[in-house]
Amino acid sequence: MRADHRARDGRAHHVRRAGAGAAAVVVAIMFLGSLGLWVGTPLAWLWIGGRVQGATGSIGAALAVAFLGVVGTAVVLAWVLARLSERHRAACLARGLDDPGNAVLERVLVVSAALTILAFVIWFFLLAGTSPLPIGIQL
Repeated sequence: MRADHRARDGRAHHVRRAGAGAAAVVVAIMFLGSLGLWVGTPLAWLWIGGRVQGATGSIGAALAVAFLGVVGTAVVLAWVLARLSERHRAACLARGLDDPGNAVLERVLVVSAALTILAFVIWFFLLAGTSPLPIGIQL
């Protein structure tokens, strides 16, 4: 009887560890997807818009393509991130934890947005050679 109880405890422990690993992988994928939302999507569509302008000579067409592309890609990525959030919730529930709702996705989006803004500020003020003061003002 005790051996049977230990075997069940071992299986339950294995399921909890597998669920924890799956949840961590899903959170990592959500983080990468949210970085793609904040960084990859705008950069990719600006590049594509530049190619459209080079081919057509029309800035309006380039802006339209870039805008529609960013919006469409953001909608698709938001849908994917929502599905990943559901997978994370299912992994937590399978481990017997409370339902986290969308709190993990919200935290991932906020942290990735903050890191993106920080990286942009560092690039803009330190690496791009720009000045925070308007041109012509001397201190």
